[in-house]
Amino acid sequence: MRYSFGGDEHIFVEVDSEMSLEAFFKSLSMTNAVRESRIRGVTEICPANASFQIKFDPDVIAPDDMMREIQALEGAADAGDGRLKTRIVEIPVFYGDPWTHETLMRFRERHQDPNGTDLDYAARVNGYGGAQAFIAAHSGSPWFVSMVGFVAGLPFMYQMVERAKQIEVPKYLRPRTDTPRLTVGHGGCFGCIYSVRGAGGYQMFGITPMPIYDPRQEISYLRDFMIFFKPGDIVKFKPVGREEYDADVEAVDTGRFTPLIREVDFSLEAFQADPAATNDRLLKVLHG
Repeated sequence: MRYSFGGDEHIFVEVDSEMSLEAFFKSLSMTNAVRESRIRGVTEICPANASFQIKFDPDVIAPDDMMREIQALEGAADAGDGRLKTRIVEIPVFYGDPWTHETLMRFRERHQDPNGTDLDYAARVNGYGGAQAFIAAHSGSPWFVSMVGFVAGLPFMYQMVERAKQIEVPKYLRPRTDTPRLTVGHGGCFGCIYSVRGAGGYQMFGITPMPIYDPRQEISYLRDFMIFFKPGDIVKFKPVGREEYDADVEAVDTGRFTPLIREVDFSLEAFQADPAATNDRLLKVLHG
């Protein structure tokens, strides 16, 4: 692991130079150990894909002392058993929707392929016969939320398939100045859902009717906490058409939308031994 200071209030720890589920679980084990140790002065713990950051009060504990406290917990990263009690969530997605399509066409000069769409491009560079085959692959396997952040509530998601089968698509050549709220995007090996409208560079595949961030906490399933996702969540995308999308938007607006969520146990060892069998079990739990 590589440790560094971020000013006088943060310590940044790089767990691994490679993004992987193994790196995520090492980060999770370390941050859990920091939380359980109740180190005096810690004010925030932020796990990420292959790293984590600790914020602390330097008036309570000196930076060098905090560094020593965290380094003393490094054994927790190797002692973790790779097991996680978490939840699997179904997220409806209107692939190829008119709103992201209009946006991607406005910014076509910033794209690697100005003559196609993001779905067409992603299908081609990943060896799929067309957009529909790509959508089937994108929605066919679960995704693991390894980080939430960058902007409030935005999940970074790692596709739960063998590394050779993972979808990989480069970001736009130059970032857009606009991305619709709730766009389902992809950049490099990570998927995401844009929690708010704003700039962005990920390829745009579709849009979900399901809000994932509500600072006013008025949406029925976000009243307890304004951010829906947390690291360790597992996501299954469900393709929907315009009619079902509109019905879901209305259900959200009237307080009748309830996300499909199931509690699950996840084992990194079992997933590494047989990803397909693990995914089949997760999907059986999701759909009863």
